[in-house]
Amino acid sequence: MDGRALAPYEKSLSTGTPLQLRHGDGRTITLDVQRWLAAADSVDLDVIARATSPALDVGCGPGRIVAALTSHGRFAVGIDIAAYAVALTRQRGMNALRRSVFGTLPGEGRWATVLLLDGNVGIGGDVDALLRRVMSLLAPGGRLLVEIDPDDTVDECTLVRFAVRNEPLGPSFRWCFVGLGGLRSSARRCGLVVVHAWRSGGRHFAELRAESTP
Repeated sequence: MDGRALAPYEKSLSTGTPLQLRHGDGRTITLDVQRWLAAADSVDLDVIARATSPALDVGCGPGRIVAALTSHGRFAVGIDIAAYAVALTRQRGMNALRRSVFGTLPGEGRWATVLLLDGNVGIGGDVDALLRRVMSLLAPGGRLLVEIDPDDTVDECTLVRFAVRNEPLGPSFRWCFVGLGGLRSSARRCGLVVVHAWRSGGRHFAELRAESTP
């Protein structure tokens, strides 16, 4: 992602300003920045109860998931390409690195859990590429915990921009939106299988493992 595209996101994290993702056709999605800045809620805690150590939170934002994992006895590290998000995570006393998931990372092939929450399955604008990268990060028998679109039929990769009050800001970047159906299709192409899917608090999730995992 062009670093300039991150500026509205980082400003929203610093000020709490509402933020949207705007599709090229004018559709907008409101991002839940206030929830990201708060402590993990009951839905988040239900997700992290399924995580084992060591855990990698991809696109950790301001660090609520890393903090919750750590407070529940898991060793966790967050990564994010936004410098301000990493700084906020570190201010919580948590482990965080300013890295792209597609770059070199510590512990490759040894993470027991990788998390893609808050829409982060869209990172890079190519779900297959992201899932294959996660496969290379996971230890044998490891699991991917991913948050997906509430609409099972959604499967779209497109150009989006951040927006405030429907006014687009910064350059466009590629992002994906995927529901359970699209996730299952991508998983099959990447040697993963959805072993469990669930809904909680209006949010939808899935757990994936390598097809060869018992």
